[in-house]
Amino acid sequence: MTLLKVAPRLSPDVDLLRTYDAVIVGSGAAGGMASHVLTAHGMQVLLLEAGKKLDINRELRSMEWPYDHPRRGDAPPGSHALSFNEYTIRQPPYAKATAFKHVYSYVGGWSGGDYVKSILVDEKDHPYTGTRYAWVRARCLGGKTNIWGRLALRLSDYDFKAKSHDGYGEDWPISYADLEPYYDRVDRYLGIAGVKENLPHLPDSLFQRPTKLNAAEVTLRERLKAMGRVLTPYRAGVTTDGLKHNKYRSKCFGRGACNRRPGGCDIHAAFDSPTGLIYPAFDTGRLTIRPSSIAHEVLVDRNTGRARGVAFLDSDTGRSYEANGKVVVLAASTLESARLLLLSNLANSSGQVGHNFCEHVMGPGVTGFVKELVGKTPTLDDGRPGGFYVPRFRNLQTREPGFIRGYGFEGSSGFSMFPEHVFETPGFGGQFKKTVRDHAGAFISMGAFGEVLPRFESYVDLDPEVKDRWGIPVLRFHYRFGDNERKMAEDMVAAAREMFEAAGFEVVGTDREILTEGWSIHELGTARMGSDPKTSVLNQFQQSHDVRNLFVVDGSSHVNASCQNPTWTIMALAWRSCDYLADELSKGNL
Repeated sequence: MTLLKVAPRLSPDVDLLRTYDAVIVGSGAAGGMASHVLTAHGMQVLLLEAGKKLDINRELRSMEWPYDHPRRGDAPPGSHALSFNEYTIRQPPYAKATAFKHVYSYVGGWSGGDYVKSILVDEKDHPYTGTRYAWVRARCLGGKTNIWGRLALRLSDYDFKAKSHDGYGEDWPISYADLEPYYDRVDRYLGIAGVKENLPHLPDSLFQRPTKLNAAEVTLRERLKAMGRVLTPYRAGVTTDGLKHNKYRSKCFGRGACNRRPGGCDIHAAFDSPTGLIYPAFDTGRLTIRPSSIAHEVLVDRNTGRARGVAFLDSDTGRSYEANGKVVVLAASTLESARLLLLSNLANSSGQVGHNFCEHVMGPGVTGFVKELVGKTPTLDDGRPGGFYVPRFRNLQTREPGFIRGYGFEGSSGFSMFPEHVFETPGFGGQFKKTVRDHAGAFISMGAFGEVLPRFESYVDLDPEVKDRWGIPVLRFHYRFGDNERKMAEDMVAAAREMFEAAGFEVVGTDREILTEGWSIHELGTARMGSDPKTSVLNQFQQSHDVRNLFVVDGSSHVNASCQNPTWTIMALAWRSCDYLADELSKGNL
């Protein structure tokens, strides 16, 4: 049963003879926010999405039980999700010469591939080359917001002014004070759950009701206080109190499969771009949406040097079209926006496009056993949109000898439909089942997300030979983790063990291996903002230094990655930039 009204019928009819106030490329967190803000300013907007407009409620099915699915959620025969070993041993393009009909990123292997097969791209159609990289892509209306992890964190001046703090890299041309009002707007418009902690390095949001910590998490929170560290309930981009201004979303009821499969939320309590931003923008009558539109060039007026629109291919027919706009807004995701700028040979007088690529390093973590919880009454933990978060505690007031910047931990414990450590539990029959049930809620685990330093030598460019299914040159990666990331990862393991042992948990599993580059799905950089056009691509409003009416409002603009998840920052920055864009357009400056 759904509590939501039917999604609006998004008309495919697009008038390509007119000139729109703005043409937006991409419909994820950034493109959705740009659509919302620009239409609210009264602008006529065309949104180009490379993927299809899916019946997302049918795709997500977060209330469907595994036994109601003919393959328990697995993808159809002939489909294959890439494994860690494939990313580690082989070189991209990973789907080359494979016998499988369809190949998906590792996310398609998270015990629920059937729920994302229409969301994730087929690697056969979308190859890339170069160094090893686990690139997770989603081409459909809303992009990866349909399946994102929901952790919604703010950055602080430890991030915006990181160079001033430790001397590495560049400072952002903005401070937390510049972005705080827009973080607040995102909180109010989309909803976020959490608890205030008053930490200078992890600013609080305007929180709705938090999700509850369970017994093991409360124990860990209390023990960490003595160490001067904080465990806070998962700051989820989820509306727990509801949103009176949005008829397409419902408040979280703590039910469903939030922790059971990679799919999203079918009542849209968790933010996704279609229901949170695009449908309300469409209802204004000022947004036109064209799916199946693969942008391959930003068009420029040779007389003025300004952008005049976007050239795109219809993904179904292969036919070429042009969309005209007074302003062009790229929101295709960090790597795809870089690709589009490189394909267009545009906005790169600095030589920085594609460079300074960064993200988060993942892999290290621990699993603990809480013997006091064996045999306890089960709790409902599957329906929580997240467990807990341990914010950064390294390189704040002191300096670590081996590395700069920091990391945080995401974790959870409690009961789930498929209990932890089933495969490691010995025995069979009734006694085996009893042992599994008794121990099901007694495990707790957490894994780290650490900042990857931006480096000029970490970059992407266009492969001179390999093209995608539509004949467009693909990206080639030149990117590897460095010594700072490896030393940080060693500290992650030691710190995680230290915290669990301090809490009295038995450490039963330790992950030391760093996951393949790209595993975090937090791609950032490639068109960083800055005050100097010689060393940056965009200004503080994500406006091209070279092309005044070109804006890049996704993660491309980030100067560094911090260690916090980027989605909330991407949307706050996009809101700020689009306010500026609308004002400049009204003044005739664009």
